[in-house]
Amino acid sequence: MFALASVGASSALAADGESIIRDRCLGCHVETGESATPFSRISEQRKTPEGWLMAISRMQQQRGLVITPEEKRTLVKYLADTQGLAPAETRELRYVLEKQPNVTESFEPWLQDTCVRCHSGARIGLQRRTEEDWKWLVHFHMGQQPTAELHAGARDRAWFDIALNQVAPKLGQVYGLNTQEWSDWQAADKQSLSGRWVMSGYLPEKGQFDATVHISELGNDKYSVTMDGQYADGTPLTGKGSGIVYTSYDWRGAVTINGVKMRQVLAASEDGQSLNGRMFKRDDDVLGGQVTAIKGAGITAVSPSYIRQGERKLLTISGNKLNGSVHLGAGVKVVSVVSRDDNRVVVVAEASQRAESGHREVRVGKLSSEMPLAVYDQLARVDITPSDSIARVGGGGGALAKQKSWYRAVGYAAGADGKPGTEDDIRLGYMPASWSLKPFDEIAEHDGDIKYAGTIDDRGIFTPGDAGPNPERKMSTNNVGNLTVTGTVHDGNQVVSGDSHLLVTVQKFVRALID
Repeated sequence: MFALASVGASSALAADGESIIRDRCLGCHVETGESATPFSRISEQRKTPEGWLMAISRMQQQRGLVITPEEKRTLVKYLADTQGLAPAETRELRYVLEKQPNVTESFEPWLQDTCVRCHSGARIGLQRRTEEDWKWLVHFHMGQQPTAELHAGARDRAWFDIALNQVAPKLGQVYGLNTQEWSDWQAADKQSLSGRWVMSGYLPEKGQFDATVHISELGNDKYSVTMDGQYADGTPLTGKGSGIVYTSYDWRGAVTINGVKMRQVLAASEDGQSLNGRMFKRDDDVLGGQVTAIKGAGITAVSPSYIRQGERKLLTISGNKLNGSVHLGAGVKVVSVVSRDDNRVVVVAEASQRAESGHREVRVGKLSSEMPLAVYDQLARVDITPSDSIARVGGGGGALAKQKSWYRAVGYAAGADGKPGTEDDIRLGYMPASWSLKPFDEIAEHDGDIKYAGTIDDRGIFTPGDAGPNPERKMSTNNVGNLTVTGTVHDGNQVVSGDSHLLVTVQKFVRALID
């Protein structure tokens, strides 16, 4: 996934990338003669692979750039490798690369009010530019979108003056071209990721899974991938595909798992021993989940992650090189080992009736889990994630597919203060739930949103209604709606519910690689 190409191959790639810039880009850009920034408006920027792909595509669409698909792939690879972002520079913003749905951002007001009103803050934060180039970007906005000053949130202030003279200098400081993180990453030793890995994760339609992943290097940072594992219900998982790594750590994979085409966006740790990110459906990126893979010994998952006082429960510990005795912490004992191999240990665990509520470290031999096991007395509350979400109508004979949403229930026990809903609460983890919908407010009830906006299944996956006018609705309006999603957890004799807000809205007609 992330092994560097040989020196010869890297040199050839660099030569090819520079040649493509000279052959295809210098009709508009100029060669400066400066070693640090040799190409104007190109060398003053650093971006993710997606960022560079968007920039080149924009040049094709708006400036008439003529470039072959192979040249385009080569140029994206070259620019991402030589003018990319270090792991530390993408770490807090990877949600937008991983296509995580329904993320709520929070940025400083100076950025929120000026830039984030139109697109995500992550799109800005995943770039590095000189202060001069940030100013050029402001000018570009005015030239390309001259009505920018007339939008809501801009026409009540001197937007252009603020963006150019106040925001751009701050961007040059916060997201400047030359950073210590980038210098450190360029100098760091890069580790090969070829070999055998174990991966754990969750997919909405199938649940928790574990798999052995074999990665074989093909050259020039391209790889073949095979996967072999199982879901929690015992269903086999098999897959194969390919991948490419950018900037010596940033993995983009395409795999077919049990006949379903999937995408992977993963980041390798700096020591090359772990991979973390998201895997999702190629044609429906909402339907995906977080995955973790490790190359060395370690624990990747404990499922389920909770046990009630006095309860006996089946626990599965996933990981790599799981050798030695299993320890579940004070007050929790292993009654029996149901099955075990190098990557998976299934045990019957029992929590004492007097076990203290709180988190326990799970250990197998000398290995310990970063994901604790929670012991609790009773379920105090249930939160539904995401707490606010958007789904979009689609289909109905139109070209755009429906955009679904999906939900999980997170259980909590009251902490030492005995009051649920405080910072002292004990997070138990994801719990099985039953799902239902209801109108969000009186207007939604009056308009019959519950009838038309969509349905939710027993996996927590919401499917919106068809796009287009609906003659059954008032004024033949479409199937938008304002709903509440309710997840109900049955835990012993307890029944506890939580709610989430869902807005079902119209199609999204413009979708960018980075919104």
